[in-house]
Amino acid sequence: MRPIIPDFVKGEVRLPASKSISNRVLILDALSGHQVDLQNLSDSDDTRVLRQFLQSPVRRVDVGLAGTAMRFLAAFLAARQGTWELTGSPRMCQRPMAPLVEALNALGARVGYVATPGCPPLRIEGMPLAGGEIEMPASVSSQFVSALMMVAPGMRRGLVLHLAGKVVSAPYIRMTGQVMHEFGIEMDMRPASIRIPPQAYRAPRAFRVEPDWTAASYFYELLAVARDGAVALPGLQPGSLQGDAAQVGLWERLGVRTHWTGYGVCLEKQPFRLEAFAQDFTAMPDLVPSFAVACCLLDVPFVFTGVETLRWKETDRLAALVAELARLGYVLHADEGSLRWDGDYCPPSPSPEIHTYGDHRMAMAFAPALCCYPEVTLRQPEVVAKSFPCFWQEWEKICKA
Repeated sequence: MRPIIPDFVKGEVRLPASKSISNRVLILDALSGHQVDLQNLSDSDDTRVLRQFLQSPVRRVDVGLAGTAMRFLAAFLAARQGTWELTGSPRMCQRPMAPLVEALNALGARVGYVATPGCPPLRIEGMPLAGGEIEMPASVSSQFVSALMMVAPGMRRGLVLHLAGKVVSAPYIRMTGQVMHEFGIEMDMRPASIRIPPQAYRAPRAFRVEPDWTAASYFYELLAVARDGAVALPGLQPGSLQGDAAQVGLWERLGVRTHWTGYGVCLEKQPFRLEAFAQDFTAMPDLVPSFAVACCLLDVPFVFTGVETLRWKETDRLAALVAELARLGYVLHADEGSLRWDGDYCPPSPSPEIHTYGDHRMAMAFAPALCCYPEVTLRQPEVVAKSFPCFWQEWEKICKA
């Protein structure tokens, strides 16, 4: 079984609003007293869960699969008067929370575990936090850092946060600082420390959320595996708050050139020659599934490093990529620090059915494989609603153009 390369793809895609920015501005708006006209918020499941709670608070909060909501609300509720229980899906209750819980408690919070130590559900006795100077490991999730940053201005002594170890997804920490600046907060951000003095939020009248750069990766991926084509992505601009905008240069190595226009970007297929692809994805781990599938479909061996946090996403994405690409005949290898394909093959599964493990990014990353392998089917395609509810409608527009 060999991939059938799509001849030509063309069209215009309406990307969703950035989920990452939407979730941050929702928390900041709540901390500012709900004064902001929030425009173009994400319609993702994650953002919907967070928005629903912030508009109508309840004492027991079930965030489902929304990891961002779990982490941001843990800090938000720890600093809000009241008693709360914060829980989620079975997978969510396996994901680590100890670094954030320990940091919050060191700053004066009262957060405990309902069942398994280190994991949700959490029992929270919210109160104004004292703040102070602490150290926290930054190698598990940048969202732990962002969660503390957003509640820091309300701490009596502010926050001095020292980041220990390898800092993962650093662009998301910078994004939090930039969005907080839009809400009037001053801080001193350095590579290994963040200092935020006590101060009041000064919210803008309005805040418009930009389109999602991570969602754009799946259309870059489709064009990379096609023989020819062009795809327009309105709304994307240089100078984005999102770290995943850095993917532009990476896709050019796989034959997709980005042209900046007055209304967004236009992607154009171009010839390329690449014997192997090596990249550190520490700053943008959500892009790993897209690049792994693309490289396999293009017969480009790869070594990806900086992938440690993928073990703790909606599923273990390293194990999932190894298992599902094997169904298509590709032999991948994963360890704690890397994912690689040496160009080795195995017998593919007959009429392969790709498992998505309830993970939106697995579903979208394998979408191009459906174009290349007509006999392939995808389990739970609806999981894309977590970040891109209209994904399949937009996909069909391009594939059937």
